[in-house]
Amino acid sequence: MASSHNRATADPVPPRIGARLKSARAAKRLTLDELADSCGVTKGYLSKLERDHVNASVAMLIRVCAALEIPVGSLFESASVGEVVRADAYPRINFGGENMTEFLLTPSGERRFQVLLGAIEPGGGSGSESYELPIDVNFVFVVTGRLKVMFDGDPAEAISASAVVLGEGDSFTFSPRQRHCFRAEGAAPTKILWVLNPALPEGPRAQA
Repeated sequence: MASSHNRATADPVPPRIGARLKSARAAKRLTLDELADSCGVTKGYLSKLERDHVNASVAMLIRVCAALEIPVGSLFESASVGEVVRADAYPRINFGGENMTEFLLTPSGERRFQVLLGAIEPGGGSGSESYELPIDVNFVFVVTGRLKVMFDGDPAEAISASAVVLGEGDSFTFSPRQRHCFRAEGAAPTKILWVLNPALPEGPRAQA
């Protein structure tokens, strides 16, 4: 039987940081190869680090965290199952538009995707000028009301402008890199959910 002295002086179990490093890499949308190149290590070493199969030196952790743009200390904070945004505390955001109010449903630091809740008065929307977003996928779900999403034509390919009208319960997935705008249709207010993947690089800002 081991003495109390031996138990007290035994090496502590090192903190498991692999999952947090992998999550941070995924949030930055980096492959193992890309992160390995920026840190000056092999892909195999990083793979083992993310699975807690190797212990990194302090210098190595500093290099990896610098490449991921996260504080080293964040790897050792108490683990959390997630971050709650309460129904009575949605932060209102200023994303432009007319006769429209929007709220951010995902945590402000979440970069992998963004979910916005929009409440649009009849005739309101993004405005008459079309726009594009530097992200990969836009998904919209109409909770109540009607929404019209309009796309610019491409003169080079002789494609005429088109529009999609969505009713309650309808959803629509499209590329936001094509110039578009949207407007609430009908006499009743429209409520919609937007899902942006990934999150906007700068993100809509909460109002003070």
